[in-house]
Amino acid sequence: MPDKSAFNARAYLKSLTSRPGVYRMLDATETVIYVGKARNLKKRVGSYFTRGGQHSPKTSAMLKQVSDIRVTVTHTENEALILENNLIKDLKPRYNIWFRDDKSYPYIYLSSDQKYPRLSYHRGARLGKGRYFGPYPGSGAVRMSLNLIQKLFLVRSCEDSFFSNRSRPCLQYQIKRCSAPCVGLIEQESYLQDIKYAALFLEGKNEKVIQALIEPMQQAADSLEYERAARYRDQISSLRKVQEHQYINTSGGNIDIIGCGSTDGLTCVQVFFVRGGLNFGSKSYFPKQPGGLEAAAVLDAFLAQYYLNTNVERDIPSEILVSHEPHDRVLLQAVLSEQAGRTVVIKSRVRGDRVKWVTMVMENVEVTLRQRLATRETQQIRLDDLCERLKLEDPVERLECFDVSHIQGDATVASCVVFNAEGPVNSDYRHFNIRDTGQGDDYAAMRQVILRRYTRLRKEGTRLPDIILIDGGKGQVAMAREVLEELQLTDIPLLGIAKGPSRKPGLETLIMADTRRTIKLPSDAPALHLIQHIRDEAHRFAISGHRQRRKMNRKQSPLEQIEGIGNKRRRNLIHHFGGIQGIVSAGVDDLAMVPGINKNLARKIYNKFHT
Repeated sequence: MPDKSAFNARAYLKSLTSRPGVYRMLDATETVIYVGKARNLKKRVGSYFTRGGQHSPKTSAMLKQVSDIRVTVTHTENEALILENNLIKDLKPRYNIWFRDDKSYPYIYLSSDQKYPRLSYHRGARLGKGRYFGPYPGSGAVRMSLNLIQKLFLVRSCEDSFFSNRSRPCLQYQIKRCSAPCVGLIEQESYLQDIKYAALFLEGKNEKVIQALIEPMQQAADSLEYERAARYRDQISSLRKVQEHQYINTSGGNIDIIGCGSTDGLTCVQVFFVRGGLNFGSKSYFPKQPGGLEAAAVLDAFLAQYYLNTNVERDIPSEILVSHEPHDRVLLQAVLSEQAGRTVVIKSRVRGDRVKWVTMVMENVEVTLRQRLATRETQQIRLDDLCERLKLEDPVERLECFDVSHIQGDATVASCVVFNAEGPVNSDYRHFNIRDTGQGDDYAAMRQVILRRYTRLRKEGTRLPDIILIDGGKGQVAMAREVLEELQLTDIPLLGIAKGPSRKPGLETLIMADTRRTIKLPSDAPALHLIQHIRDEAHRFAISGHRQRRKMNRKQSPLEQIEGIGNKRRRNLIHHFGGIQGIVSAGVDDLAMVPGINKNLARKIYNKFHT
């Protein structure tokens, strides 16, 4: 056992090898506090203990705690880099920079073993027959891309079991997001052509798709098929708009652009994903690190841990642009090239358009740091805690919660409230007046509001939430789940909030729709506080909408609620019977005697007051 009081560096260095490898520094409790790699172990470890050597405050504090150093010899420095990365991931030493990123990225999967291929969301091992497009920074980016593709090319995204059991078109066909190949409303040849265009679009070859669409548009117009020509015209117009908004053009290449910045003790690394010339979005990372490190050192650690993560399958691009040149750039290039099976280049000194891209990333880093600092002690902590407790793959940036309010089934109103990383988004709140459901039928009301809300969002291509909350128990959750399956939005987590027997705050039970398991969070959990806040806000907003509707109903004549009764017929009824009481007392034949009221309309009026 080493002497716990002090580390004898001189004696240790005498027997230390000069070969490449990894060294681990341990404190008096034999806990690893730092892991490093070296081309020459003796030279690198010796540099820490050189007489008169100048060290940063972080390194000086670390060396005071060193009780022992253990090494692992490797054949090459490349092997040492990979081993160092794995040890940092496993041990999470106090004085190393480490990134918490053990989650895979989502892809868009295009199947190839079906008569009518499908485009779908995919996460995990890429083992299926077909093509994978991505990676995307999160599930939200995948859903937005899929929605755009469905809008442009009307290709299916439904499960095979759903597809093979249809006897009539589903809701996707009605909102013009699918051409209904399941019931033969499109020929296979035409459908496969749409699939080809969708694949070219995902590859970033928009201009090629546009040129391919111009000829059939002209042919359709020449043959007087104006409806088909208009569809091609709209596709071309939409593709032009996508091109106008496309800031990055890499001639179809794959690039990652990485920026790093720090402020007030917080460091952010942001990655922009460019695949096939398309900007797929970005993802931010906040490393666990000792303070005072320069950006180059942070990027050294990030590049190794991010791309050499053995737990996650990474797509390594051919070119990586960085805001600061890493100290180990040459070594990292060699290891990543070996890992990818092709040349991978890391660049920090760039010219032309690449300067704009790096500048764009750094501007985003600054914005992200400001937002994180403003919210990290409140909303962000709650969101992070919610992700951890629900074991969600992606960070939650947008939540929507629904509630229903009525008094004995009268004037039923449902509410939808929206929260993001900064709290409530009041401008996105919505009321829904529930109609044509049984009196007091909360299940039917919940079905209607979910259907109306997400049918509209799908149709408009608007941002979908990362998680949906329902103020209700298993019945309401099951009803909402059924609607989401019909809309093919099952990748969005659905969570029910059931009140405890005494309905006191802190006793809520959470119901996960996908697994039907229940969760009880500690009363002091930040995630529970967030859920309570959203639930209470949805409840408040639903009650306010219900009260407003009841107030309007009091001012409104019951006759105004009957279809077919306008101002003139209402005036004739009032004049004939002397008021509402006379109308209520009249029979169908009596009502039919009023000018403008036929037998069917008389029966509607009678049923309104007597059903």
